[in-house]
This record gives sequence, C-alpha cells and structure tokens, in this order.
Amino acid sequence: MNFYDIIFYIFAAITLLSALFVVTTRNIVHSAFYLLFTFFGVAGIYVLLGADFIAISQILIYVGGILILLLFGVMLTNKITNVEIRTGTVQMLPAAIAVGIFMGAVVSVMIWTEWKSEPSVTPLTTTKDIGHLLLTDYVLIFELLGILLLVALIGAASIARRDKE
Repeated sequence: MNFYDIIFYIFAAITLLSALFVVTTRNIVHSAFYLLFTFFGVAGIYVLLGADFIAISQILIYVGGILILLLFGVMLTNKITNVEIRTGTVQMLPAAIAVGIFMGAVVSVMIWTEWKSEPSVTPLTTTKDIGHLLLTDYVLIFELLGILLLVALIGAASIARRDKE
C-alpha cells in the first residue's frame, strides 16, 4: 500500500462519513456543514484521479456557490419564521435496507468481475489542455454558450420584474 492509497482512503472516509451525517443529522444547518466536508472529500478524490480542473470546479461551484447560498437561505429563513428548522429523517430502516441491498449488489459485482488494473499514465495537469481546447477548437461553441447564458439571465430578470409590476 503506497502513499496515494492511504490518501485515497482518507478522502473516501471523509466523504462517506460526512455524507452519512448529512442524511442523519436532524439540524439542517449542521447537515449543510457536513455537506461542505462531503464536497471537499469528492474534490480531493478528483485531485488524486488527476482531474484538477474538475476538482477546482467542484470547490468553486459547489462549495463556494451553492452551499453558501443554501446556508444563507437557511439562516435567513430561520430568522424570519422563528421556527427551528429540522430535517424530517423518517423511514430510516427501509432506506438502510435498500442501501444495504444496493451496496451488496455493487460489492458482489466487484468481487466476481475480473479487474485488470494496469498503471495508466495520468497527465500532470488537465487545466492547460482544457483551456487550449476551449480557446482554439471549441471557441465558437464556448462563445455561443456565453450568449445563451446571457439571454437566460436577461429573461429571468425580466420575468422576475414583470411579477412585481
């Protein structure tokens, strides 16, 4: 067992334990903070896979954007209503049985399938290659997607403004 295997198991344990706490914690703010650790664990696994662009995107988009938005929404909603917000973790036993059956099927497929893992050559970085492709071969598609997102943003703003009038 080498150093990368140990690091992988640490990130996998962080991801799985924090994901377990996300679904079992009754306080929704604590659950959102455990979701933060889950996202960081997944980003760490992406780094180990050599997908640094996806890892940075994971941190910027999910941790930096969606999770902070979720936390602010929960905190502001909690202050407005003066009601303690709790998750409704119900039917834990059927969910645990379903997950156990699914994991048993996955593990049995992994055991009975012959895996021939050959060491692959992972690139040092993927960000440079993705940036080069976006600005050379796919520049037209990249620009058209930017225009499409701008039109969607303007449309959403006009719909939101029309409701107020």
